[in-house]
Amino acid sequence: MSQLLDNILSRSNMLEAYNQVRANKGSAGIDGVTIDEIDDYLRKHWRSTKELIKQRKYKPQPVLRVEIPKPNGGVRQLGIPTVMDRMIQQAIVQVISPICEPYFSENSYGFRPNRSCEHAVIQLLEYLNDGYEWIVDIDLEKFFDTVPQDRLMSLVHNIIQDGDTESLIRKYLHSGVVINGQRHKTLVGTPQGGNLSPLLSNIMLNELDKELENRGLRFVRYADDCVITVGSEAAAKRVMHSISRYIEKRLGLKVNMTKTKIVRPSKLKYLGFGFWKSSEGWKSRPHQDSVQSFQEKTQETNGP
Repeated sequence: MSQLLDNILSRSNMLEAYNQVRANKGSAGIDGVTIDEIDDYLRKHWRSTKELIKQRKYKPQPVLRVEIPKPNGGVRQLGIPTVMDRMIQQAIVQVISPICEPYFSENSYGFRPNRSCEHAVIQLLEYLNDGYEWIVDIDLEKFFDTVPQDRLMSLVHNIIQDGDTESLIRKYLHSGVVINGQRHKTLVGTPQGGNLSPLLSNIMLNELDKELENRGLRFVRYADDCVITVGSEAAAKRVMHSISRYIEKRLGLKVNMTKTKIVRPSKLKYLGFGFWKSSEGWKSRPHQDSVQSFQEKTQETNGP
């Protein structure tokens, strides 16, 4: 067993993960074990589960996919891993997130320590007030369900270079989902509902961040919500075309060209905020419809 996996499975790290999962509460996964029942479950099963992980034989349970009605009609899908798998995912994240942090862009704000959507909006306002008032609003179609897993694992390997831990992460990618009692394979995408998915999304989209930085572009990204600010409509059109092509050809992701658009700041809704220009420059304020949409999307990523 590698030193990295040993750190993940250490008593102190697992206890921290256990406490975090208990604090987050949430519903039972496919095995029906609730947060209140996890102590008895761990007493019976943790020692054998730990041995299976060490031997690369552990198989995560499939994620339970449920549909939650939206207030305005339609449904949103939530992924619910078992409590045990939420704990193991959290333990992985606690150890490898600090390893990944130095690789990440200063313009990436989602699911990272000491960063928030408010910080992202402040950075965006700086760009707007510097005169970059044309915005390319990139929409990635069903991002978390369409991430190419081999490409993602290649990027994970470049950072952590640890076969035992990579094997465990790949098992979570392949764990499958259960929808209406039917199990489905997951050959693409990341495991929604646990803490591993947001970190993996940042590893994947860090490639986009580096490309934007190499081109000298000003941008803000929060998970898969990315906006690029430029100085003219012509520049915005060039950037939208070339970056969309890069995302699809180089990253293997799908850009929703119906929703990807060029907007002026006053028409933008980003991370729950709208934007308006005062005599002192561009300002932001919460936009109620957008706040609700952003909160729903965050819950879809992290689970109930």
